[in-house]
Amino acid sequence: MTAVMVGTMIVLLLLGFPMMIPLIVAAFIGFYAMFGGIEQMDFMIQQFMAGIRPASLIAVPMFILAADIMTRGHSADRLIELVMKFIGHVRGGLAISTATACTLFGAVSGSTQATVVAVGSPLRPKMLKAGYKDSFVLALIINSSDIAFLIPPSIGMIIYGVVSNTSISELFIAGIGPGLLILGMFALYSYIYACIHKVPTEEKATWPERWQAVRKAIWPLGFPVIIVGGIYGGVFSPTEAAAVCVLYAVILEFIVFRALQPVELYTIAKSTGLITAVVFILVAAGAAFSWIISFAQIPQTILASLGLAEASPTGVLIAISVAFFIGCMFVDPIVVILVLVPIFAPVVDSAGLDPVLVGVLITLQVAIGSATPPFGCDIFTAIAIFRRPYIEVIRGTPPFVLMLVAAAALLIIFPQIALFLRDLAF
Repeated sequence: MTAVMVGTMIVLLLLGFPMMIPLIVAAFIGFYAMFGGIEQMDFMIQQFMAGIRPASLIAVPMFILAADIMTRGHSADRLIELVMKFIGHVRGGLAISTATACTLFGAVSGSTQATVVAVGSPLRPKMLKAGYKDSFVLALIINSSDIAFLIPPSIGMIIYGVVSNTSISELFIAGIGPGLLILGMFALYSYIYACIHKVPTEEKATWPERWQAVRKAIWPLGFPVIIVGGIYGGVFSPTEAAAVCVLYAVILEFIVFRALQPVELYTIAKSTGLITAVVFILVAAGAAFSWIISFAQIPQTILASLGLAEASPTGVLIAISVAFFIGCMFVDPIVVILVLVPIFAPVVDSAGLDPVLVGVLITLQVAIGSATPPFGCDIFTAIAIFRRPYIEVIRGTPPFVLMLVAAAALLIIFPQIALFLRDLAF
């Protein structure tokens, strides 16, 4: 049955079907093989509905809606201007500013695609004009945007928390350390790149200009304060923080900045609805698929064949890293989380690993795989937005992938990179 389910998924993917169809068909095959009749399909529907029933998932459309409002408004531009005024003049400052702006916007949107659009669209032309190669620029934007997977709010962490029954609040706080570590690596690489290629520096901003940028960015900087400060202070749950973020975004862009008109809210809500529908169909299909493989004890069979049942905690973390890294190179990150987390759950429990550490490591691997050839999803986002050929988009990715892999290795060796803030907060 396992071979038939996996084979069906591969064939349907190769035929060009969207990922939700192979998942649903594979789950249907599993249910039919186990229960032997169409009349039992009502149980399959129950598993679909169970997958999208957790209240924590309400945060997903909320954060998507808030990100969409901010992307169409002025928040992104003001955050970019703030970063540029303070570090744009140093060697490699424009590249460092781009990575920092991606991190900041990721901290207010939680969406890698929104970050690519909001930060990449205005800064890519500036970097090209300053003398950076387009392959470097594209790779920097794609990989820096993936820091949004780690910096709260992270949609990937919400999905992992629901699937593994792990505290989303703890996951959010634990993702900050690794996210800042990766930003530091990208900043150092950008500085070295600019020195080697003799990229000219930007004109240094005056302190009055910097103060003006700070004043303009104070309102958008309220988003991470709401999310991290509210959760850390026990004021909000992640779901409540998401709802407050939507209200804050509406007030900011429609009333304070007056960047958007009320009539545009329908278009924004429609866009959010379409994206949310796709995400929730994937979650529902993934839940049914996960129930099938768990009921059939497929995870135990796979783990026994790999010898992971007796592996050390470090060995388990390495195996998880490799599996998720490879999976996200080919398949949508949400699907990989939905399918692989239940498979590794037994060995994670038996090894006594902290589920928050595992969640941060998985989220990091999802970020790496999403920007890694051949089929990393953010690569195709960049192709669509910047209208550049596939080869040109992936040409500059190897150094960034190596840095991300190094960050994953450091996280395995020094887990306190993720757990220090979590332990401090909780």
